[in-house]
Amino acid sequence: MTKRAAFLSFRFGLTDGVSVVARTWMDAFKEFGFEVVTVTGDASADRTVLGLGLSGTTDSADTESAMTGALTEALADADLVVVENLLTIPMNLAASRAAAQVLAGRPALIHHHDPPWHRERFAHITELPATDPAWQHVAINRILRDELAERGIAAAIIYNGFPTPVRRSRTETEHLRRDVRRSVGIGAEELVVAHPVRAIERKNIPSAIALAEAVGATYWLLGPAEEGYSEELKHLLDAASCKVVHHEWTDVEGIYAAADHIAFPSTWEGFGNPPIEAALYRKTVSVGEYPVGKELRAFGFDWFDSTDHQAVAAALAAPNSAEVTEMLNRNERVASENFSLGRMRNSLHQLLERADWLP
Repeated sequence: MTKRAAFLSFRFGLTDGVSVVARTWMDAFKEFGFEVVTVTGDASADRTVLGLGLSGTTDSADTESAMTGALTEALADADLVVVENLLTIPMNLAASRAAAQVLAGRPALIHHHDPPWHRERFAHITELPATDPAWQHVAINRILRDELAERGIAAAIIYNGFPTPVRRSRTETEHLRRDVRRSVGIGAEELVVAHPVRAIERKNIPSAIALAEAVGATYWLLGPAEEGYSEELKHLLDAASCKVVHHEWTDVEGIYAAADHIAFPSTWEGFGNPPIEAALYRKTVSVGEYPVGKELRAFGFDWFDSTDHQAVAAALAAPNSAEVTEMLNRNERVASENFSLGRMRNSLHQLLERADWLP
């Protein structure tokens, strides 16, 4: 008999790191023999629970009670529930409390991305991450695993996994590069620094703009403004002395084909997918000094520091040099060996096998 795994979160289907990684987990669960359904506050999910999304933040007993009833119904036929960040970060406490109540004593795999103590505005909240003896916990990095342990929660580490890019001919890649650039308003000969993130404060937009200005490139910001950042973003983009393109593009291959360099100067990230993607797509990348970035860099990546404009400019001036080629080769090898989908799926399969949760 087929087992059903319900993936539960505030939202899925976007380009944020949680959504991207959750999709790779869903694919893995299907390979393991599960039927997969999604449960969120977003109408695009298989099952929608009113108030579960990021906008449903009214924290009241009535809201929590109504959500508890709806979640109970939505998850009634699930053999296993995989919770993506909803029991980790208090973006919607009523939703988190309802989920903790509904899942108490039930098999659940809690996938932790962003704990409250990593965000100043949430640091006072201690009721999350939630835990229960029936649950298994997974952290996406060593730092978070250790922080959870300090709070009495034992978690396995499963690093994010990334697909191996399809190898295209040079002609195919050039056609893709041209087509994407034309679609977003970038000329064929422009030098492009791409910043594939949502526009929020911790993504350090000013640093990415400064890099593009320093190397004489167009600054391409891909994600929308969130968390009240719209006004500040408009000010920053209007004040930039380089050409600015703020245009979303969801096809990962197209992004990296069109870009000449990837900027990722974040001050904090739960993981940070773009530097790994850049390695796999053989693009140079400059990375901020956020803690998990240092953990990832220790695997052997050769990334530029975000403030080293001169080194980035030199690499962009000689993209086919032996030095740049060696850097790209090394980064591609490190990413392929340590952050492949196969490695991630193997770790996940072992965890499910130990818990006796496989179909």
